[in-house]
Amino acid sequence: MSTASPRVVRGRVVTPTAVLDDGAVAWEDDRLTWVGNAGEAPAALREAVAAATPVDGYVLPGLVDLHCHGGGGASFPDAEDLDTARVAVAEHLRHGTTSLVASLVTAAPQVLRQRTGVLVALAEAGEIAGIHYEGPFISADRCGAQNPAAIQQPDAAFTRELLALGRGHVVTMTLAPEAAGVTGEDGVAGALAAGGALPSFGHTVATAPQARAAVVEAGRMLADAPAARSARPTVTHLCNGMNPMHHREPGPIPEFLAAAADGRLVIELIADGTHLDPSLVRSFMEIAGRENVALVTDAMAAAGMPDGDYQLGSLAVTVADGVARLTGGTSIAGGTAHLIDVVRTTVAGGVDLVDAVYSAATTPAAVLGDDGVGALEAGRRADVVVTDADLRPVRVVKGGVEL
Repeated sequence: MSTASPRVVRGRVVTPTAVLDDGAVAWEDDRLTWVGNAGEAPAALREAVAAATPVDGYVLPGLVDLHCHGGGGASFPDAEDLDTARVAVAEHLRHGTTSLVASLVTAAPQVLRQRTGVLVALAEAGEIAGIHYEGPFISADRCGAQNPAAIQQPDAAFTRELLALGRGHVVTMTLAPEAAGVTGEDGVAGALAAGGALPSFGHTVATAPQARAAVVEAGRMLADAPAARSARPTVTHLCNGMNPMHHREPGPIPEFLAAAADGRLVIELIADGTHLDPSLVRSFMEIAGRENVALVTDAMAAAGMPDGDYQLGSLAVTVADGVARLTGGTSIAGGTAHLIDVVRTTVAGGVDLVDAVYSAATTPAAVLGDDGVGALEAGRRADVVVTDADLRPVRVVKGGVEL
């Protein structure tokens, strides 16, 4: 039994259902023990709650980012050692992301194997929440800031090798559903489902029928997979890296959006004001619902850093006015925001704060299959972010430990 004294923070507490204007959050050791209105605190906590000075801002759950390539000048796709990768983790942790999935990019097999080894060590130490492979089985026509020379034909055997190297920590892999060998009983999507990871459809030129069929098949495979962390596949940054919707050539976007609205799919949105217009984010949230939207950063090394020259895998990136693009080109090369910045931009665009936080914490935690994070609820891990009135972080607690 714990003998630690409870820790309490008091303020405008954002729960999955409401903002408690005078709420309180209590934790002991690494677990939340109580969340509620300050005036309704249980007897054992009344004194501590009464003594707590209300913060001039909000109390949020630790945020959960499913798609992040780096930050603080460090890049997961380029990290050959733990210390380099930890720089990126620390950059986002300081800004309230307490659960982070580290994303790699399309690269040669030997590079993916080596980087997987680095990230597995971080995952087993509890420093990241898992691994995302953005490729290498994607469309060269919609590769964005991925090296087309490193794109491979879908290979279920290599996928199983990466899953084995990942030792249960692989969360998602981005796939172009139209590529031969992605779908089908012996395809990559099936290998992912059987290995405890999720297909994430993106960087694709899929037609509407191809997108629909892939989503249906992935859902069936995940439902039949005992090790599946979720019953729903995901979409890698909806709209970005795929053919736009046209009234005579609809492409994959309406199919993905319809599946999300039906609760069969989770769509990632890079709601940083650069990748998507905030009004479109609001519309997508209204159509699909917060339970089916995961706000992500797609951040690269420049997150938290000044404009300048950076690297994303094998490709050079130039950041100007906070926007990352391939050097000498026009393709956006990842984001430069933290997830709390994405939440702030989403709220400014007209989305309710409770819903924005839900899509930046609770929904992505469900994708991870981890009901121990992602919300301010008793019993979950004590991940707490205190912000000022403008949603800028001033205090971060992960697992009960203040940074």
